[in-house]
Amino acid sequence: MELRLDFAKTGPAAYQAMLGLEKAVDKSGIEKPLAELVRLRASQINGCAYCADMHASDARKRGETDRRLDTLVAWREAPFFTDRERAALEWTESLTLIAQNHVPDQVWQAVRPHFSDQELVDLTLLIVAINGWNRLAVSFRKMPA
Repeated sequence: MELRLDFAKTGPAAYQAMLGLEKAVDKSGIEKPLAELVRLRASQINGCAYCADMHASDARKRGETDRRLDTLVAWREAPFFTDRERAALEWTESLTLIAQNHVPDQVWQAVRPHFSDQELVDLTLLIVAINGWNRLAVSFRKMPA
């Protein structure tokens, strides 16, 4: 596949706005290893090769194990994730697939005990950001280098 359009060059103001959202997410209270798992899981669901490659690489640089990364796609069946991580991954999947499920109460009830109000806002903005990046990269065929 070939790049359809360089969205950063074509829409620099929009690209800067996305970077601004990313900076806010990076300053949040969500721990960096968890943020990378969330980014990677959303990218897997969205089929974004560019972001999946980037966030798996970033997670490894932060000390994430291959075993956890290899089983992230099946996190419900894998014993390698904490309750907090599982709650975040379930929230990630539900928000990423929002048109299919409208974030059911059971998902809210699963995530709520593991995150403060501020962390829930931060986690949700993280998911919003990665879904936005995924949609830009998939739409315009941005490929891993």
